[in-house]
Amino acid sequence: MTDKGQRDAERYDVAILGAGMAGGTLAAVLARHGVRVLVIDAGTHPRFAVGESTIPYTSTMIKVIADRYQVPEIGALASFRGIQTKISPMSGRKQNFGFVYHQEGRPQDPEQANQLKIPSWHSTESHLFRQDTDAYLFNVAVSYGADSRLSTRIQDIETGPDGVVLRSDRGEEFHAEYLVDGSGFRSPVADKFGLREEPTRARHHSRSLFTHMVGVKPFDDCEGAKGHGQPSAWHNGTLHHVFDGGWLWVIPFDNHAGAVSSLCSVGLTLDERVFVKDDRSPQDEWEAFLARYPQIAEQFTGARTVRPWVSTPRLQYSATRTVGERYCLTAHAAGFIDALYSRGLNNTFEVVNALAWRLIEASRDGDWSTERFQYIDELQQSLFEVHDDLVYSSFVGFRDYTLWNAVCQVWKSISFLPSLALERAHRLLLETKDDGPLLELEKSDPPGLPAPVGRDLALLLTFTRELCERVEAGDVSPEDAAGQILARVGDTEAIPTPLDLSNPANRFFDATPDVMEKVVAWGRTEAPAHIRALFG
Repeated sequence: MTDKGQRDAERYDVAILGAGMAGGTLAAVLARHGVRVLVIDAGTHPRFAVGESTIPYTSTMIKVIADRYQVPEIGALASFRGIQTKISPMSGRKQNFGFVYHQEGRPQDPEQANQLKIPSWHSTESHLFRQDTDAYLFNVAVSYGADSRLSTRIQDIETGPDGVVLRSDRGEEFHAEYLVDGSGFRSPVADKFGLREEPTRARHHSRSLFTHMVGVKPFDDCEGAKGHGQPSAWHNGTLHHVFDGGWLWVIPFDNHAGAVSSLCSVGLTLDERVFVKDDRSPQDEWEAFLARYPQIAEQFTGARTVRPWVSTPRLQYSATRTVGERYCLTAHAAGFIDALYSRGLNNTFEVVNALAWRLIEASRDGDWSTERFQYIDELQQSLFEVHDDLVYSSFVGFRDYTLWNAVCQVWKSISFLPSLALERAHRLLLETKDDGPLLELEKSDPPGLPAPVGRDLALLLTFTRELCERVEAGDVSPEDAAGQILARVGDTEAIPTPLDLSNPANRFFDATPDVMEKVVAWGRTEAPAHIRALFG
């Protein structure tokens, strides 16, 4: 064989950096469709990772990917039962998003708690034991024919009109037509091409410390949980303790019958401008925080860590662009805001879905032009902006419960309505075996908030963020801002009136069959013309 023939024989269509959820899912899809793919990762499986909580939109997108690309193994990740029976009994269940508001020096007010219950008729979401789910997806990719190089660190990258060359720290050389970087903050591609936005354009500020614990007490059994009256036990879902300057997550893996894990994911996320990081150990900082909030601390009486704390600097980072000549960044290589609202996995699978068919077509027709992948940059930048606006507004809202309660209603609308739009597209995919409805969603304005509801919700979110900026500047009181936000929710045409989201007393959102029947009736008779298609 000539040198050129040898290189051609060893040349991949797509090289993927990162063997996590993004890399494993994308590699499985590509390999299933005959794309010659190589997955490279500096680490090995199994390994610790956070980002454990799923949401209905994410699970629907996982179903879309499994059905659109005929990889049924991916579909197991879309349901609690599928995960338990086919992936890992170590994962937990998620039947609600819970938020309990705390003020330092005061007892918790039972009237200051919020919950979004995930209706059992719809789905049960999951608390993913990531070391198992990530390894599962990686092995699915390998089973479909993806090649892999674990424990391989890439130290040099070349891209150009003729393709990609990757060189490892051991002197190995890999060739591909296209490169997808799904690694993370320390993205080799972002470093190589200077893509990190300095400073980041994110308005939101936070840092985090997190670990896994055992012995964490269900909050329902604590003094601070008395009198809430929420429709679902806090322990049955993802609990967020929120306070001025941050939030604390509690993600149990032992909250279902037959659980085999006693672990609980715990993390504290703080505005680093308010809670300035010093030379204390994470354990000391954790204990000092609990001393300030004894009703949160009760949940951790007797709890202990089972792995070292991870303590981060500011979490937010972004990219000036995520697509270039023969490469793209995806998942956490492209950017990150905050774990609040569990949108990280949502964004990961959203991008995988949009990127996969483009890579498959490129491998068949040989067109790897940057223009072909430009939508991926537009999508990722838009997803970044949406999450930043939402979390920024929430942190401003944490200063005053009245404002936080109003922002929470905005979040509920952004959680509920896009899921309906995606579910409709998935249903049409199954009925027609045609992905046309999914391609239509790529025409949404802005990308990532699906039509027909996306434009209305984007305007609501921008209104909320701009008002919160005025609160932060001291130009508007939190109470006035809350009233304006709720009025805007009520005026937003895409939001069904039976959801009653403009009502500040509607703190516990439960989409019961009766509520959904009224929503469907509204959608077919009272909704504006551009929304009615969603209920057809």
